[in-house]
Amino acid sequence: MRLNSKGQVTIPAELRHKLGFVEGDEVEVIEDGATLRIVHSAPDATPTDRWIHRARGIARGGMATDEIMQLTRGE
Repeated sequence: MRLNSKGQVTIPAELRHKLGFVEGDEVEVIEDGATLRIVHSAPDATPTDRWIHRARGIARGGMATDEIMQLTRGE
């Protein structure tokens, strides 16, 4: 791995998948002696919990519940 000019590194996909890191996750970088650790900001949250937190509030269609149900049911 190589540090870029902005001090960023890319975590290999295999490790991200294995450890449950997904795009948009909040992380913390913790100094541990001469080592840096990257950890989830909410370590007890499941990947699904983190996804729900990121997705909350982004669906803004302006439709009422009844209108959505009609579209869903094909009415």
